Amino acid sequence: MKNIIYVPLDERPCNYKFMPMLARGTDYNVLVPPPELLGRKKTPANVDALWSWVFENAVSAEGAILSIDMLVYGGIIPSRLHKLSAAEGKAVLGKLRKLKALNVSLKIYAFNLIMRCPSYSSSDEEPDYYQDFGTEIFKSGFLGHKNELNETTKDEETEYALIANRLPAQILQDYTSRRKINLEINKLSVDLLTEGTIDFLVIPQDDSAPYGFTAIDQSKLRNYIGEKNAGLKAYMYPGADEVGMTLFARMVNEAADCRPSVYLRFSSIRAPFVVPLYEDRLLYESIKYHVLCAGGLICDSLADADMVLMVNAPAEKMLEANQQQTKGSNYTVGRNLIEFVEYMDFVINTKKLTCAVADVAFANGSDLELLNYIKQKNLLYKLSSYAGWNTSSNTLGTAITQAFICRLYGATQSHYDFLGLRYVEDAAYCAQVRQLVTERYLPGMQLNYFKTDGPRGKAAEIVKQELQKFSDSYLGDARHNIVINDVYMPWSRMFEVGLDVEVKG
Repeated sequence: MKNIIYVPLDERPCNYKFMPMLARGTDYNVLVPPPELLGRKKTPANVDALWSWVFENAVSAEGAILSIDMLVYGGIIPSRLHKLSAAEGKAVLGKLRKLKALNVSLKIYAFNLIMRCPSYSSSDEEPDYYQDFGTEIFKSGFLGHKNELNETTKDEETEYALIANRLPAQILQDYTSRRKINLEINKLSVDLLTEGTIDFLVIPQDDSAPYGFTAIDQSKLRNYIGEKNAGLKAYMYPGADEVGMTLFARMVNEAADCRPSVYLRFSSIRAPFVVPLYEDRLLYESIKYHVLCAGGLICDSLADADMVLMVNAPAEKMLEANQQQTKGSNYTVGRNLIEFVEYMDFVINTKKLTCAVADVAFANGSDLELLNYIKQKNLLYKLSSYAGWNTSSNTLGTAITQAFICRLYGATQSHYDFLGLRYVEDAAYCAQVRQLVTERYLPGMQLNYFKTDGPRGKAAEIVKQELQKFSDSYLGDARHNIVINDVYMPWSRMFEVGLDVEVKG
């Protein structure tokens, strides 16, 4: 077994558990820090203890997949809250040089987010003042950026002036000063790449937009990467929670001297040109990066393909999964799900090719109509991967990674369990049960979407019951059924869920 050190972005299951789960059944042993080192939500990790753990395990490892946000700030959310100076942050990140010196053959793949700037007012994952001024902070960056580019309308210029008067200067100063420090850490990551300490770097954008503070930082960082001539080893594209998985796929493919050819098939001819929610570019452009980063290449014909990536996407504007009961012609006449599923069947049963499904028709959950057709065609457990959670990029990275692993190692029990997990989490929970429990049960318990009764309270029990009902009705077939062993709410809210799922059959 080959050892890989993995330092995740945070302690949530999507970051802490998904990648090690995909490694089961392979010849890779993923070493992850004990959860007590990683902090929780706004509480940062014990960074000093975390570095000690990394150094201790580096000697016996062949590779390391490292979240710089975790190693410097203590996690993704602490990266938006910290009080570090640029010098302090650089001193911490500089420890990567010591890591490389401990094991010069250690292959280090790192990822370091560009700090996001949500468009809404909520302090759930941001500084406390974002509850009152989040929208104003976003618009200050968005309209200020457009103004710099001379692209604002008269109405936008008026709004920009009003926001400048309404938004307290000290709040904007605190926010932008932290962004500047984080950008300096981004740049140091590039420096460590060019000097050879880091072997490959991903700079993902979490909840990005075409204008604003994040877009400005992206532009500055892209220019810096160009100055350092680092573009072939420093990828910058939308994403976050999937990157650990993507880098694992890259490491595995490189070790196997394998570069799979991927043929793309969409549910709509216009789907490649959709800009997904929470992202800043055309879907097709993001797909290129996700395939490339995981170690593959897109090809132009089925005849040349090692794998087919089926991409279910809208014809025009993307909706949230909880809006799918009222979808319009964008989702009906604008795409052809019947042909999409028939082609899926052809790829699997006739061409015998690896077949991945990236279900990005909606943000934050599966397309239940598609799942119904997949079940009718008896393809649920013939797929090499399926994903349909959170953002388009979260889904793409997950689906591509599992399919690449399945292509190399086959349909192991671990493969089926992860496939079952995706159906339960993405379809059952994200697309249906989350909203059902939030609206039907939580109000009577004096709870709400942002506040459940702890990780394993009554809310989690109700979620488990509803998930098992859904799974029994929609996620089994003649040979397979899903058993849900555990359900918990990692951050005591309804957005994400922790699951232990087994596929029996």
